[in-house]
Amino acid sequence: MESTPNESAVDPFPLDVDWQLVGITGGVIALLGILAIAFPFVTGLSITYLLGALLVASGIAHAITAHANRGWSGTLWQVVLAGVAVVAGLLLLVNPIVGLATLTLLVIAFLVVDGLTELAASVRMRGHDGMAYVAVSGIISLVLAGLLWAGFPADATWAIGVLLGVSLLVTGFSMVLVSMTGRRAARGLERDVADSPRT
Repeated sequence: MESTPNESAVDPFPLDVDWQLVGITGGVIALLGILAIAFPFVTGLSITYLLGALLVASGIAHAITAHANRGWSGTLWQVVLAGVAVVAGLLLLVNPIVGLATLTLLVIAFLVVDGLTELAASVRMRGHDGMAYVAVSGIISLVLAGLLWAGFPADATWAIGVLLGVSLLVTGFSMVLVSMTGRRAARGLERDVADSPRT
């Protein structure tokens, strides 16, 4: 039985992809990650200010919606959301250090939940390949959460910036590696096509 196009394997390195652009983009993202790691406090403050501005803008949007639809049954919720968003945004803009501390606590909570979830998943995967990797990942998340909690609130000045920087660095580095692999695969396929006998 012949496989349909949907069932056939998808080429992971198609020729119509600009792998050089992928690599350049990855390099830029990695550079931004390095800068974020080098200047974690500035990065954290920038994130806090951006989040505060977005919350204020969201609150204004909710307020406009509530004003334009005063007869709507959901107007009250729009007003409440507008008030909460604007107040939260202004608090972050006025006192970004408190915002950094809050974001750090959210990161700690996320790492705890992520670690426990991965450990639970590893228990369910007992006897299957990859169980150890999932368990190690969960343990690392819990260790990071414990370290951040032990250093809180002092680590609030650098934790967000460093974590964002590491994430950008890993993402950019992986894009560069994918680009290099894609370019090699594309060149190999082009050589195969050029060397194939013409009918």
